[in-house]
Amino acid sequence: MSMGTTGMNGTAPAALIGWDDFLRVELRVGQIVQAEVFAQARKPAYLLHVDFGAELGVKKSSAQITHHYQPQDLIGRQVVAVVNFPKKQIGPIQSECLVTGFHDENGHVALCVPDRAVPLGTRLL
Repeated sequence: MSMGTTGMNGTAPAALIGWDDFLRVELRVGQIVQAEVFAQARKPAYLLHVDFGAELGVKKSSAQITHHYQPQDLIGRQVVAVVNFPKKQIGPIQSECLVTGFHDENGHVALCVPDRAVPLGTRLL
């Protein structure tokens, strides 16, 4: 099936990158240890505390994942996050990582997760 000039989500395909470009993005597995409603966010979001193991420790992230998840159900879940973005001020907190996910057919985010437990801090390669 050809998708022509747009991808399945209606956006144009990204430009090709080299292996070195991919290696610059540090995607690591972390475990959510705390999740709470982020009341100060402009759009509905949770404030997540994600443990990436001894090397990286716990990092905070704002995540707009309120449609599919409740805070108490996120505790203990492993997620994939970008850990080498600069910190970003979001309201009163500094987001220290970007938890990854995919938009479903209605535009709600489903988390990108490993299909089995892996050691915290493991890098995606």
